[in-house]
Formats: sequence, C-alpha cells, structure tokens
Amino acid sequence: MKRRQFFQIAGAGGLAAGANLGLSLGSEGGQHIAHFPKGKAEHCIHIWLGGGAAQIDTWDPKALGDAKAKKPGSYYPAIDTVVPGVQVCEHLGRCAQVMDRITAVRTVNHDVIDEHAAASNRMHTGRNVSGTTVYPSLGSIVAHEKGAAEEGVPAYVVIGYPNFSRGPGFLGAKAGFLYLLDTEAGPAGLKRSDHVTLSRQSRREALLAKMRESATEFRNEEALSGYDEALEESLRLAGPKFMEVFDLKTEKGDLRNSYGGEFGQRCLLARRLIQRGVRFIEVSHNMNFVNGTGWDTHNAGQLNQHILIEELDKAMSTLITDLEAHGLLDKTLIVVNTEFGRPSAFDGGGGRGHQGSVFSVVLAGGGLQHRGAWGVTDDLCKEPLEGACGVPDLFATILADLGIEPRKELFDGDRPVPITDQGTPIVELLG
Repeated sequence: MKRRQFFQIAGAGGLAAGANLGLSLGSEGGQHIAHFPKGKAEHCIHIWLGGGAAQIDTWDPKALGDAKAKKPGSYYPAIDTVVPGVQVCEHLGRCAQVMDRITAVRTVNHDVIDEHAAASNRMHTGRNVSGTTVYPSLGSIVAHEKGAAEEGVPAYVVIGYPNFSRGPGFLGAKAGFLYLLDTEAGPAGLKRSDHVTLSRQSRREALLAKMRESATEFRNEEALSGYDEALEESLRLAGPKFMEVFDLKTEKGDLRNSYGGEFGQRCLLARRLIQRGVRFIEVSHNMNFVNGTGWDTHNAGQLNQHILIEELDKAMSTLITDLEAHGLLDKTLIVVNTEFGRPSAFDGGGGRGHQGSVFSVVLAGGGLQHRGAWGVTDDLCKEPLEGACGVPDLFATILADLGIEPRKELFDGDRPVPITDQGTPIVELLG
C-alpha cells in the first residue's frame, strides 16, 4: 500500500468513526437519555446545618460511647419513632412523632473531609470546586428551571449570610438569590428607611427616571434593558404586597411559640414565603451559635450539642405539621443538609472530627414515599452497608421530586454540563 493510499483510508475511517461517535453522543443526549419518576413537590425549604452535624448523635444513633473514656459511639441514648425499627436520638422527640413524614438518608457520602468551605460548596453545588467552571447551587438550579411560582416574588431566597456556594454560577444573575438576616425587617436594601417618606421616595424615582433617559446617550439599549429589569423587580419587591410577608406578628401567638426562637421564626417565615410563591428557600441554622460552636462540634460544642438538636427538633416538627395544616406538605420538600458528618470516635477535647465517608441528610414532605430512614451504616457509622447515596444521587432525588429531569444538561456558554453529574435518584422514595 502506498503512503497516500494509507492516509486516504485512515482519514475516511476517522471520519466514519467520528460520525458514529456523533450519532452515539446525539442519541445519549437526546431520545435515549435516562428518565426517572417525578415527584409532587413544587417548592423546597433547604435547612442548612453549617459546621457539620454529627449523624451518630442525631438521625443515625448507634450504641452509646463515652467521651471521657474515648469509647466510640453515640453521645445520646436512642428513642423509638412512629416508624417501626427506626430510631433517632433522644433530643429529636418531636420529630420522632412525625417520622412517617420523614426519611433520613443515612448513607450520603463524598470525598471532602477536612475543609468546611470545600465541603459546603460540594453540598450546595453537588460538585468539587473547579478552576474553570463556577457551578450553580441547588437553589439556583431550581430557580433557573422552575422560576417563581407566582408573579412579583423572587424564585430563590436565602435566610442567612450570602455566600458564593449558594450562588448561580454560570447560570447568571437571574438565577441568583435574595437574602435577609433579620426575619422581621425583610431583605437588606429593600425596606425603605423610616426617614424616607412616600413623597421623598417619589422624587427619588423621578430623578432615577431622568438619569435613565440620559443614559441612552452613553449605553446601548441591550445593556440598559438588563438594568431596567433589575430596577423594576427591586421596586416591586420593595412594595407592600411582598414586604407584608415578613410581618410575622400576623400569625397566632401559639403557633409562633411552637416554632421556638429565632431559628424557628425563620422556618415560619419560610412557610409564609412558600405561600407567597417563592420556589426555593434556604434557612441557616448556625447563625447565632447558641451552643458556642454551632454544628462544628469540637470541644464544648459537643457538650452543648443538644441545645441545637432540640432547637432543630422543635422548629422542624412544627414546620411539618404547619405545612400539613395549610395543605402544603406534599407540595413542599424539606431538606435538612450539612457539609459532612462526624466520626464515632472522640478527639482529645471530647468533641468529634470531620467525616465525609457517611452522614445523614434528611428529607421530609414533598409527597415522597417516606420510610423513616433510607440506607444502612456500619456499627460505628463510618461506612454505608446498604443503599449508598453519593451527592449526585441525593441531588437527583431532590430535583426529580421537584419535577426536574436529573439527567438533563445545562449550558455554560456552549459547553454542556450535566445537571447532577449523572446522579441517579432514589426511585423507591419517588414511588
């Protein structure tokens, strides 16, 4: 065979292989994409236990240990729940009574162990930090795919400190969040200061309109349209129709008290935001560090961990029954998430270190086929024995329950990015 003939044949073969590969990829990304059952949820309340909640001391109890003797095991005794065979720690007594509306996914795992920020990013975006791609958070994905359920409200609200891991990444600002720290004051920057009267506000808006007209001389219409959209939305959100949702005093005193303190009031506000049409709400439960360390239970934080657990128990159980009373529980998926778990062994200070090999993420409501617990871990709560659930699988379960295809692709510019990194949902929970 002559040299020229060889390259002609090889070239033709390469083109044919490329064509076949293109057909294969096209089929995989098109009609042959895997489809999974979808759930009933229309909204999501994402409760974030920043710091790393100890699964062995909450939702996946084991035999009792001894911190002083450095004997591995649970810090608190276990109690039965309304689901036969499923136990939780003694400080989750209220949730134990509604465990038939809850599933503790006990076998969530990832490979990020020692660094809070990286693990937090993993549990918000479903991926490790990348130098080339800024991945969107779960909240931003839901906002992008579903939008707000009603006009005149944001799709995504964070009740807690803003952070890049909660952001929209390559999806852009429209999938971003509105945040607030004070439940009664509402979002920072939206509430008009007391010294700004209605007439003064009108003059400001008139001045802004004139500035907008003059800006056409220096900016193109496309650039200004994005600004106009943001301006109109901010003015709409600052109006009384949306801001009244933050007036918790309109709720009955008994209900407010049943939610508990500041964290509970955030959960009550989340229910009100759901009613108003917000699609995804994150509620942080480590802002006030009532036990000294939040969920980062080293040293004294371990000794006072029960304070946080009891606060979570009171607010979460009330949120479940309150949503149910309003006919919203099947429509609202509650996710209790954290960046990693804790080992069964105690460290030198009597606390616990970090563990990503297995930990618990709790799902409630959302119309799921609840069973109290999913997956089985070993006696020291270090490894999954049955039903291992990677982070992509967890995200796929959440998205599928919200009616979002967990194997579809998003686009970073022209680059396709799998929405869940090829996660497979827990279909048994979806029914």
